[in-house]
Amino acid sequence: MPGPPLDPRLLAELAANADPADASPDWPAASWAVLARAGVTGWSVPATWGGTDLPAPDRLAGLEQLGAACLTTTFILSQQESAIRILLGSQALHLHDAYLPGVVRGETYLTVGLSQLTTSRQHRAPALVARPASGNPGRFRINGEVPWVTGADGAAGIVVGATLEDGRQLVFLLPAGQPGVLIDPPLPLAALVGSRTSLLRCDAVEIGPEWVLAGPGEQVLGKGVGGGPDTSALGLGLARAAIAYLREESRQRPDVAAVADRFEAAHADALRQLLGLADGAATLESVMAVRATSTRLALRSAQAALAVAKGTGFVAPHPARRWARQALFFLVWSCPRPVAERVLDDLGAGL
Repeated sequence: MPGPPLDPRLLAELAANADPADASPDWPAASWAVLARAGVTGWSVPATWGGTDLPAPDRLAGLEQLGAACLTTTFILSQQESAIRILLGSQALHLHDAYLPGVVRGETYLTVGLSQLTTSRQHRAPALVARPASGNPGRFRINGEVPWVTGADGAAGIVVGATLEDGRQLVFLLPAGQPGVLIDPPLPLAALVGSRTSLLRCDAVEIGPEWVLAGPGEQVLGKGVGGGPDTSALGLGLARAAIAYLREESRQRPDVAAVADRFEAAHADALRQLLGLADGAATLESVMAVRATSTRLALRSAQAALAVAKGTGFVAPHPARRWARQALFFLVWSCPRPVAERVLDDLGAGL
């Protein structure tokens, strides 16, 4: 299987801290330091800034392995990965130099606030609006809310998307400490609490051209950006952890072996489909199909693990209770309409 050579001790250390990272509102600093020491924070960064620029299949396979060990920390990483991709896709070379070396060392955290352009509040008026600043060509004034920002209160920069009054979009880097920015306390999430995901408010925030990464333009992030391969990799990572538990239980309980076999086969097939998306020829339909498959597998394998664990799995510190809650996250995180429709059809099948 493709993937970076992840030290089993690294995965074990992440797994040992997975429960507090999920349930405690404290930032999982120890787990993040583990990723930095292993070079994971530089996977997507070119060598120019000290990274390894890992090939896409290896990076996705690595995310899947990390997600099995600690979904919370890997989710935090995925938000930085998204920010890095958008930053590298821009012509803002001064921002590459300013932020990427620190990202590689694990000293700088970047995150994104883009759900208002992709999946959140799409049935309402734009949540975050950008208007050209009067008398200041190239500058914009930003007002409104960014509903989901992971690690907002500890980020050195946040890649944010806003909508202009004519419907065009603008993506920019919002540096820490920018006047007019208010970060709410972390949301009381049902899982992944340590991600410190918050709502961010902008009150007449001024952004100069030096912070603009893309736009103004139509769909500057492209179509179907929600629910991409990284989200699927994390879903399959969660499934891997739950399925490994089923396999372990099957060694003592032969009645569980057939169930473990079916889940392992489904996981292997889904992982092959996921890695196939990295060849650059993936269609939007294939990306959404893999996303729906990974969500289905995360939900079903987590529920199967809980059913096998019985009452013991419903009590801390058994990991089955954490997997069951975390699986629900994939119903709301980067879940665009095509994925939601597939999942709802699946949930309603046979009723």
